Amino acid sequence: MRWEGDRQSDNIEDRRGGGGGGGFGIGGGTVGIGTIVVALLGSWFFGVSPSTILNLLSGGSPAQVQQAPAHPPANDRETQFVRTVLGYTEDTWSQIFRANGATYSPPRLVLYSGRTSTGGCGTGQSAVGPFYCPADRKVYIDLTFFRMMQQRFQVGGEFTQAYVIAHEVGHHVQNLLGISGKVDSARRNLSETEANAASVRLELQADCFAGVWAYHTNQAKQIIEQGDVESALNAASAIGDDALQRQSRGEVVPDSFTHGTSAQRVRWFKRGLETGSVQQCNTFEARQL
Repeated sequence: MRWEGDRQSDNIEDRRGGGGGGGFGIGGGTVGIGTIVVALLGSWFFGVSPSTILNLLSGGSPAQVQQAPAHPPANDRETQFVRTVLGYTEDTWSQIFRANGATYSPPRLVLYSGRTSTGGCGTGQSAVGPFYCPADRKVYIDLTFFRMMQQRFQVGGEFTQAYVIAHEVGHHVQNLLGISGKVDSARRNLSETEANAASVRLELQADCFAGVWAYHTNQAKQIIEQGDVESALNAASAIGDDALQRQSRGEVVPDSFTHGTSAQRVRWFKRGLETGSVQQCNTFEARQL
């Protein structure tokens, strides 16, 4: 992936290292739909019980977290890459919103190590993987997740990492458009199976939005190199619900899916990547996912 020398975003909070502030209890905040479903992804990925993660995020057993103070982002290559990708998402979504008579308000991205407090989604932990908190409009990433992807699934590369970041920013776009809030409200009147199905459509739309981002950014910056798309598609396939459940459980339980199958995740990312059209990402009206 070509990215060196391009604009780097300043919407970064680097909480890695340093001392802590006051303790933070897990039970105080509202958990958004995007946090829940990404928590499930992380739980399957790292072998943590989904019920444990959901209990923590929704107000279970309290724990104390030392909050590392934010300071200027480090200047290593990995941090520069994240800042550049976030800058790409800002430029692309600003352009798309502007073309539709709206103004894009970008999220902040929080880099942390281990665990950190959020502004309304409980405590972020490395075990849940990257996630978006709609309450504070921030994306949270422990960069060790990318190394774990490589070690466990043999999927990696910078474009794959960019896809992960763009997927989380896709959740932010859903939040700005009011989609996340509508799904969250609807879930309260749905059965568990129906609620999971709504989560799948939300996640697949975020995959499609990540593809839209890649299409427009590549048009503007020619960032995609040979093999990049294949690597991202391999990653989308590796983190499908069916693949993750087969690896962790030894069996597949479709009613418990929250992100979509490997084939579905690949299909919707490709749709966004090939069309560059937000309108093509309406998973909620799609008859077949």
